[in-house]
Amino acid sequence: QPSTYRSVFVHGIITLLKYQIKMKTAALFTALVASASAFAPAQQARTSSAVSMKVEDMPGATAPVGPFDPLGLATLGSESTLAWFRAAELKHSRVAMLATTGYLVQAAGVHFPGQLSSTVSFESLSAMKPLDAWDAVPDGGKNQIYFTILFAELVSEAQGIHYTKGGDLPTVVFPPIDFSSVKDDELKVKQDRELNNGRLAMIAIISFCAAANIPGSVPALAGNPMF
Repeated sequence: QPSTYRSVFVHGIITLLKYQIKMKTAALFTALVASASAFAPAQQARTSSAVSMKVEDMPGATAPVGPFDPLGLATLGSESTLAWFRAAELKHSRVAMLATTGYLVQAAGVHFPGQLSSTVSFESLSAMKPLDAWDAVPDGGKNQIYFTILFAELVSEAQGIHYTKGGDLPTVVFPPIDFSSVKDDELKVKQDRELNNGRLAMIAIISFCAAANIPGSVPALAGNPMF
């Protein structure tokens, strides 16, 4: 029957299109991961691995608190799980330090010259509260930021042996920092400082967000025009 032939033909075309879409999607993802690997920084010989370490011996266990782990997360799984937790803490610490600094800079009214887009100037954003300024950023700008974050994450996860399998913990993607010439005791101090400052920054940015959305939730920030 002609109608039957047409149905079979249409079904075949649809199946072929679906297959091509899947193949193109897979090829795009593979290319993105490959490009991330190509731009991954060289392995830092002095970057510590968390797989072979106990939580008491890892950077960040400093006086007077020591290894702060009230929920016992370090004992939830294997050494690979502990390495994943440490990598997550490092990443969140670095992001929180950037976020806290960005919030304070925005609140101080410091801004770039010129236009962010054809309809939004940096000066107009600087007059807003930081969270309101983010809402005013055009969707295209937000998407560029999201893509940059995704790309940085792919780069940090694609370098050499993964940290859950004994490789180095994630390093700063840009600018790349080489600690190979730093002495062991000095490197330990720098790692302690990074983690402790990052932990404080995580508390700070959460406090900023709480104060901006729940009036009176952070008494120290009550009445501040930027919250």
